Amino acid sequence: MNQSNSLAEIIVVSDEVKQACLEGKPVVVLESTVITHGLPYPENMNLACSMELRVRESGAIPATIGVLEGVVYAGLQPAQLEFLAQASGLFKLSVRDFAPAIALKRSGGTTVAGTMLVAHLAGLSVFATAGIGGVHRTAVGEPFDISTDLTQLARTPVLVVCAGAKAILDLPATLELLETLGVPVLGYQTDEFPAFYSTSSGLPVSARVDTAKQAAMVAQAHWSVGNESGVLVTVPPPPETALPRESVEGAIETALAEMHAQGIRGQAVSPYLLKRVSELTAGSSLKANLALLLNNARVAAEISIRLAETRRP
Repeated sequence: MNQSNSLAEIIVVSDEVKQACLEGKPVVVLESTVITHGLPYPENMNLACSMELRVRESGAIPATIGVLEGVVYAGLQPAQLEFLAQASGLFKLSVRDFAPAIALKRSGGTTVAGTMLVAHLAGLSVFATAGIGGVHRTAVGEPFDISTDLTQLARTPVLVVCAGAKAILDLPATLELLETLGVPVLGYQTDEFPAFYSTSSGLPVSARVDTAKQAAMVAQAHWSVGNESGVLVTVPPPPETALPRESVEGAIETALAEMHAQGIRGQAVSPYLLKRVSELTAGSSLKANLALLLNNARVAAEISIRLAETRRP
């Protein structure tokens, strides 16, 4: 590889996704850290298959992003998904981690930021995930921690469907920074920013959209005037699995105290907190997480269909 090569030139796009792009069909990008670092086997594989199936049932083509032995894939095959679901020692790959992964032939799952980068370079515009990273809650004496997801959103024109930012984060600070970075935060059939496990955070979104068509129109207008940032479409979790904000906060505070006592930092923070909150809520937070993932995949597919229509000659 010479210095003129870009990541776009070394992405292996599946034949199905490539054909969909050529024909202007809707595609929904899916991340893979939920497979490699989110759940144990076989639950992680079942979720990956369910996410892709939900996208297909909703009328779009799924494109799960991942890295296997230094090769970046957009549209993983079943055997590749199985490998990421079962293999040990896999890496959590954000934007900074692609160079070592490619050069050293590593395998791993892509974070929200990493997935956005690959999606854009592969010409894909709609991405469904659970929740984005953001500004972390910090204790006295702890270093300030901001997720790369936010800076990547500021410079990558991809529409991201999520249930807001992860509830373990400082949600007001995260929204303030998104405003500073010029990222529209749309509430899907809501005026409030969802709190991941909970339907409401009490914080306002920058604009409300009530249909997939409206979301697609806002995104297209945002990019047509020269903006290069992403568009965040926040979807409340399904009401039947959503949790009361107060009960979740109690579990989060306990998990945070334990995390600080153990000195856990960096990329290990989110996986630890999400797992511990699930334990403290007797699995209710995990159930809510899985439900919102599938719901976000459906909404993303519907928006992708409408976005494809706006771009069709």
